[in-house]
Amino acid sequence: MFGGQQPILVLSQNTKRESGRKVQLENIQAGKAIADVIRTCLGPQAMLKMLMDPMGGIVMTNDGNAILREITVQHPAAKSMIEIARTQDEEVGDGTTSVIVLAGEMLAAAEPFLQQQIHPTVIIRAYREALEDIVNHLQSDLSVQLDVKDKAKMAEVVKACVGTKFIGKWSDLAVKIALDAVETVTLNENGRLEVDIKRYAKVEKIPGGSIDESCVLKGVMINKDVTHAKMRRYIENPRIVLLDCSLEYKKGESQTNVEIIGEQDFTRMLQIEEEFVQRVCADIIAVKPDLVFTEKGVSDLAQHYLLKAGITAIRRLRKTDNLRIARACGATIVNRTEELTEKDVGTGAGLFEVKKIGDEYFTFVTQCKDPKACTILLRGASKDILNETERNLQDALHVARNLVLEPRLVAGGGAVEMAASQLLTRKQVKGPYTAVAHALEIIPRTLAQNCGANTIRALTALRAKHASHKAAGVCAWGIDGESGEIVDMNVKNIWEPLAVKLQTYKTAVETAILLLRIDDIVSGSKKRGGNEPTNPAAMAQGHE
Repeated sequence: MFGGQQPILVLSQNTKRESGRKVQLENIQAGKAIADVIRTCLGPQAMLKMLMDPMGGIVMTNDGNAILREITVQHPAAKSMIEIARTQDEEVGDGTTSVIVLAGEMLAAAEPFLQQQIHPTVIIRAYREALEDIVNHLQSDLSVQLDVKDKAKMAEVVKACVGTKFIGKWSDLAVKIALDAVETVTLNENGRLEVDIKRYAKVEKIPGGSIDESCVLKGVMINKDVTHAKMRRYIENPRIVLLDCSLEYKKGESQTNVEIIGEQDFTRMLQIEEEFVQRVCADIIAVKPDLVFTEKGVSDLAQHYLLKAGITAIRRLRKTDNLRIARACGATIVNRTEELTEKDVGTGAGLFEVKKIGDEYFTFVTQCKDPKACTILLRGASKDILNETERNLQDALHVARNLVLEPRLVAGGGAVEMAASQLLTRKQVKGPYTAVAHALEIIPRTLAQNCGANTIRALTALRAKHASHKAAGVCAWGIDGESGEIVDMNVKNIWEPLAVKLQTYKTAVETAILLLRIDDIVSGSKKRGGNEPTNPAAMAQGHE
């Protein structure tokens, strides 16, 4: 109609647009590439990755989330893969490696269907259906109930989690630490269970010694020394007062001008300051504490008054440490010294002492009667070892917490993946639905690969075991990650919390669905040094 019209440029010149099949296949490649990085980090024979960060520091770990946090990627699809490892870590704390490997495999399973020109929405529908079936089976016939009071069984589950990590050698110690810490911080009020590991189970890392010396303190430890050299450093059954105000003369908020006429006025001013500090100290001394912790400063004069009354003071505590001490010894944090009463004093602690470990002083408030907060003391040869141990311990703590909150178990060692895969295959739905069943087998396959077994033989035998399983109950045959042989997980006692598995499957399939939905990538870069003024929103995005 309009002959010889020029092509219209809608997108600006430096914007790149890719669309259609090419994008979908590229996304799948990116997902697979990320999964390949992590694949060797699955199972007890997992390899460590050594990563250099831009500052020149090194991180040695086999925790999926920690590795991906350090890697810088270009491709947008790969970025969303990294995001899911973080979600998994925040949500359930374990299974970060499995979720990446599984999501990568789910994407790879969709590739042949895209090449056969099947529309992505058809694949997505089948994936959704498969996920629903897996979740239903997991919650009903693939999982078993756990008795939280059965300590030995709880220890087995946490041990299975720790076994795949660097601290696997000290697994008994790690399991004991995790269970003790979670038991300490578990709070059951009016039928509401609360297990807040992040806030009340603090991990303190002190280089030196060996990992065997790590322990859970029945109380709290802080990296502080007493404010005055003459104060007592060892008090049994201390009465503890926690303050949130400073024990020094308050400075005016705004600028204050004072006119002094005679010299006695100046003396009077200093006297008022001293009286104020004296009054504050008198308020404290009135409740006869042995120990005062404050989040703010303590002036020299206040130290003098407190020392005369035989009170030990420790200043500039972190808010979090103060909250932990409050939970451990039953004290209340007070904001004004005038309001101090007898019931604010904490008497739950059995011992206060200051010890020197390495070349730093540490304050211990231990032997608490019913602590609801604790400190985990980690020792190790070097900083790298300590960091890795802490990451592993966090996973163990989360597993123990998940068990307390949702006490259901599934068989480990790839057994539950195989069982779910069999159930999907038996439904005999053709197409992408069966692809999910095959994708699930990546977990046992990777376990076999990582310990150098014959993958094809192991998987075929495992498939046969599950197909021929007729007895009641869960078929718990899986791969032994140490030797690559097929073992019954009931005998081997390798169990995993249901919460972790459910989250893994949901996250992996949802991510695969999300990435298959993308059919267009528009990447535009703002020209640097251009004269055009950028709008604030665009600038903010650029700085992120």
